[in-house]
Parts: sequence; structure tokens; C-alpha cells
Amino acid sequence: MAIHFTFLGHAGVSVQTASGKTILIDPWLSGNPVATQSVNDIAACDLLLLTHAHGDHTGDVLTIAKKFRPVVVAIYDLTTLLGNMGVENMVGINKGGGVDISGIRVTGTHAFHSSTLTMPDGTVAYAGEPMGFVVDAEGYRFYHAGDTALFGDMELIGKFHSPELAFLPIGDHFTMNAREAAYAAKLLGVKRVVPIHWGTFSLLTGTPAQLREHLAGTGIECVELKPGQSLSL
Repeated sequence: MAIHFTFLGHAGVSVQTASGKTILIDPWLSGNPVATQSVNDIAACDLLLLTHAHGDHTGDVLTIAKKFRPVVVAIYDLTTLLGNMGVENMVGINKGGGVDISGIRVTGTHAFHSSTLTMPDGTVAYAGEPMGFVVDAEGYRFYHAGDTALFGDMELIGKFHSPELAFLPIGDHFTMNAREAAYAAKLLGVKRVVPIHWGTFSLLTGTPAQLREHLAGTGIECVELKPGQSLSL
């Protein structure tokens, strides 16, 4: 079995499963200062996962949804707003709930952050609470934390779901920092961590080097991916 993860920059991840399905998580390429490709370079999308509504996580959702008509999974409140903007094929879930889609199991987890969506008329709407996702992609299980602070119940995510890989924010200022992400990785019991939500803006001061330092001696691998780089497992 082979699964391929490509870091799109910021918090965006593209996943190619063993059967050839493409999962996109929090795609933001248009206007992303660190992205190495444009939304026009996205070749496929079968499943689109949104951790929350902020523009640096949903920036290209309308374009991708219109082009590929993927199943879109997000918290129920956000799917309602996106539906009013013309997005179809949505599945609204909530924290602790999950859904099976074509052999892929997606479970919503807790996250500590905020979530608002800027509407076409410029107003700002409450978009439900933020989430993380545990994804069982045809037998390989990984966790994308979205934007979050460190919280102790990450240990429960590890015990109940046993993810092998975690995508964890490390930037500080808006999310947990590298030291906290290293502790999160230990709570989760994962083998590998890919740092996300770092380096996009000067406010995000956490670095993969800091995460690697804080993981030293734990046996957990820090896999630093620059935008456009991939990890195959």
C-alpha cells in the first residue's frame, strides 16, 4: 500500500490514496505567498475537507468545488454557508461524528480556535466551531489538527484512533508553537509529524527546526516539507 502526501503550503495538504483518490485539506493557493503552484495546477479532487472557515484555509474552495464537484466535508454550520454560495455535494458533520465516503473514513475532532467566513457581500458570518480530522484513507490513518491550541484530549485522539502521522501547526501567534506541537505529538503517539501553518507570514515564528529540537529523543520523526514537496509511505 502506498499513500502520498503533498504539502501545498500553509495548512493545505493534498493526499493521493492507494486506489488513486485525491483528498484536499484546507486548500489555499490563490494569494498564498509561499505556494509553489496555483489552483489551476490542481488536477483532481474527490474529497475536500475543511477544518474551519478562515480564508487562509478555504480560499480556493469555490473554484475547486465548481471544477471537480468533490464531496465536501466540514462542520455543519460551514456547509450551510457554503451551500448558500453554490457549493454542492456537501456533508456536514460535527465533532466526534464521522462519515464513510468511498472507502475513506473521516472523523471530526475537537480544535481550539475560531471560525468565521467572509461572505460575498463582505459581511462576516459565524461558521461553527473549528475541527481537526482523523482520516482513515484505505487503511492508513492520519490526523490533521487544523488550527488549534494544544489540548490534553489529543491523548484521547491517539488512544481511540491511533493515527500514524499528524499534521500539526507550529507557527505560534494564532496556533500552538513548536514546543507545544512536540508535546501534542507525544500525546497522539504518532510515528511522524509534518509541521504546518508556519513561515507564511512574519507573525508565524515557529520553525520545523524548533519542532525537531523538541522532539529529540522521543523517537517521533519530524518530516519537514516545503510547499510542493511530497512524502510517500
